Amino acid sequence: MLAALAAAGLVALGLLVSRLDGPLADKVGDVLYAALVYALLVVVAPRARRWAVAAVAFGVCALVELAQLTGIPAAAVAAVPAARYVLGTTFVALDLVAYAVGAALAAFVRRPPVVPG
Repeated sequence: MLAALAAAGLVALGLLVSRLDGPLADKVGDVLYAALVYALLVVVAPRARRWAVAAVAFGVCALVELAQLTGIPAAAVAAVPAARYVLGTTFVALDLVAYAVGAALAAFVRRPPVVPG
């Protein structure tokens, strides 16, 4: 439940940041994107270890970023402009660093699950 609320908050914050201009806003958006992927993964697998979730979140973000080298996301965005929020349009290697930061920050702030014992 908390992860779903976090995901909703991250979407709202990400949409606000997307209205800003400049490289800092772009990187903050990338960090938030990775944190959102992390939160969504926690919704699906709430008992998963936080650093494993961070690794998968980074992997998903990296795959989306690398897919931008193919031009397929750009074509999808041309057909459905809102898809740019999910797929992006242009490969930027530095985005991979921002995704790593976002996934790591999300893992850092997430409390480990309570396992009855």
